[in-house]
Amino acid sequence: SLERARALIAQGLVRIRGKTCQPTRKLWGGEEIELSRPAPRAPPARRAVDGPALPVLHDDAALLIVHKPAALSVEPAGGNVPSVVELAAARLPPFDVEGLTLPGVVHRLDRDTSGCLALARTDAAAAAIERAFQDKQVDKRYQALVLGEPPERQRLEGPYGKDPRDPRRYTTKVRSARRAALSFEVRERFVGAALVEVALETGRTHQIRVQLSEAGFPVLGDALYGPDATRTHPAARAVGRHALHALRLSLPSPATGTRVSVEAPLPEDFLRALAVLRG
Repeated sequence: SLERARALIAQGLVRIRGKTCQPTRKLWGGEEIELSRPAPRAPPARRAVDGPALPVLHDDAALLIVHKPAALSVEPAGGNVPSVVELAAARLPPFDVEGLTLPGVVHRLDRDTSGCLALARTDAAAAAIERAFQDKQVDKRYQALVLGEPPERQRLEGPYGKDPRDPRRYTTKVRSARRAALSFEVRERFVGAALVEVALETGRTHQIRVQLSEAGFPVLGDALYGPDATRTHPAARAVGRHALHALRLSLPSPATGTRVSVEAPLPEDFLRALAVLRG
């Protein structure tokens, strides 16, 4: 990041043509730049790291993919429950990102969304994965239980931004240059509900929950975007959260260039909700 580059320059760890430089030094082309990378430092200890298991779906020198459980934030959020970042740093080293012994967060899942989550082991890996997202080389598939009678398949696209009436929420019903797009297909139908598989084209905060809800098919158990029926339904009580799971993730590995494809099996709470709907 720009902040990391400035810090290295300030520490005298960047030399141009053999001489230390200032952040204002202009480059004209042809200069040789030397960078000394110090060993990553551990962040200040915040708490004892104790939390749920992080099943590993893929691991190489650049890329770690874990199966994130529900009720766990990706990044530190205060309180006594650690985050995925803290658990991974303690249990699945080494990491060297932004000068810290922490994994690089290249995409996120909501706290109560389970499933595939990719983490970078190095700065170079984080940059490569971010480029892969920008170049549409990452394929993310989710499964969700929704209320209503959705069509067999549908594509949803529209503007996206903060809801002016509620700072906690996002909406497509707002004037914005930012766009959100996804498509979904029905995998199984029930009485007044369905299991859908969602392919994300963009990665906006709460995007799947917002777009499905505003299309008339709220995610089961979604207390923020769904009507009361999404929380009182027997299957919602069985899952105990919004029924959204990051099922599959496919992207090129920065370490090898080969494509990595993983799948996180549906967790037990999601399967309980399915059993209620099937019954």
